[in-house]
Amino acid sequence: MIYHITERASWNDAQAAGEYRSDTLESQGFIHCSTAAQVARVANTFYRGRQGLALLCIDTKRVQPEVIFEQPINPQTGEAEPGSQQFPHIYGAINLDAVARVVDFAPGADGTFTLPEGIEP
Repeated sequence: MIYHITERASWNDAQAAGEYRSDTLESQGFIHCSTAAQVARVANTFYRGRQGLALLCIDTKRVQPEVIFEQPINPQTGEAEPGSQQFPHIYGAINLDAVARVVDFAPGADGTFTLPEGIEP
């Protein structure tokens, strides 16, 4: 299982469209995802304090596009960050039947995120 953080409204739009696409699919060629162990750190880095989010729980066995685990690219050098963790990237729109579960993903009172109940790192 891999995970993708999105706005709840974007997930609702995906259901109407029949597939999920993120803005990074258009700009970078893939959809950013995380492992369970990476979700809270990613959420706290990029989404701290944001409301209205959903966590897509994606079954990698059912995803139709290619899933590749890659190191983040440094925007200044255009090269992989040495020694960094690899993150799952989905190279295409996500077929809805690959999304096994959608969890409301809200920060705590201090604005920080923790893994939702039932998701183990």
